[in-house]
Amino acid sequence: MSNSRVNVRWVAEQAGVSPATVSRVSRGSAQVSPELRERVMRVIEEHGYRPNHFGRALAEKRHGSLGLVFPGLSGPYFSELIQGFESEALETGDQVLLLSSHYRSDTDAKVLDLAGRVDGMAIHAGTVSEAMIERVSQTIRVVVMAHKAGPAHASVSTDSGTVGTLTRHLLVEHGYRRLAFVGTPEGSPDVTARWEAFLAAHAETGARPPAGPTLVGLAQADGAIAAQKLLDSEEEPPDAVVCANDETALGLILGALGRGMRVPEDIAVTGFDDMPMAALVQPGLTTVRQPVRELATVTARLLHAPLTQRDGDTLLTTDVVLRGSCGCPDRPSGETGRDATAGGDS
Repeated sequence: MSNSRVNVRWVAEQAGVSPATVSRVSRGSAQVSPELRERVMRVIEEHGYRPNHFGRALAEKRHGSLGLVFPGLSGPYFSELIQGFESEALETGDQVLLLSSHYRSDTDAKVLDLAGRVDGMAIHAGTVSEAMIERVSQTIRVVVMAHKAGPAHASVSTDSGTVGTLTRHLLVEHGYRRLAFVGTPEGSPDVTARWEAFLAAHAETGARPPAGPTLVGLAQADGAIAAQKLLDSEEEPPDAVVCANDETALGLILGALGRGMRVPEDIAVTGFDDMPMAALVQPGLTTVRQPVRELATVTARLLHAPLTQRDGDTLLTTDVVLRGSCGCPDRPSGETGRDATAGGDS
């Protein structure tokens, strides 16, 4: 038979299945039984069928694509998110279209354009206006990462409140009295939650918090800037610094070491994420471990729910990981095994 006559409906008739099943098999979806997959593939291979993706989108009223909107794509956090999201999309045969906003003023317009080319969209908190999220949610399913659902159909975030546990550990177990917080809450819901947990721990222990956070970004270079602000001023430097993420913590440690200071003897430093480098530096970085890959996979999974379904807020647990940078005993570099956590052996 001429290949021009071989289309999705013809293949479906020959295989005794629906056109939707042929489409799922052709894009590698896992939602097809092995028996049906083999039957459809036999017809496809014998007659040289090549799917028309545009026609498939029209027939199924879907694009076979998911959108992923981030403020930026640099750094280990976003790299891990992308890998987790793509691994889940691979299971369902979906393509992933990435949009990095870089906080541009035209982000809302770009998101609206992307919405016309995908079946669902994951949006990292702080990148898109609430009004645009509500607008896009009228036509496709939207899941927000690292914040509450709001006008979206669902949200998935990790528990930033664990920063409070870490802060109490610094104040009570180590007796540090002058703590600083490095990060910019404005425009970042997760950093805001970490700053609030930091303040709450001070209130619970009766300690006096700093007047405000040390305002920098989330890159390692911003940690070096934080070191300059905290260590080169005329004011007495802090005993310990709670950073909003590991990258700034590592940058701050480098800044402190470059000024002849010792960590943790002269200044203790903690982070958030538990990126691989946190366990490799000396001393090891005390931090909060968050399940970044799970954050992404759960988000991608929720995008396949019906448009009318609202799943609310999913909160993933986090754990304090105690290492040498806060003053706890540090394991030798490269040693594996369970890390001590606050409340356990330290």
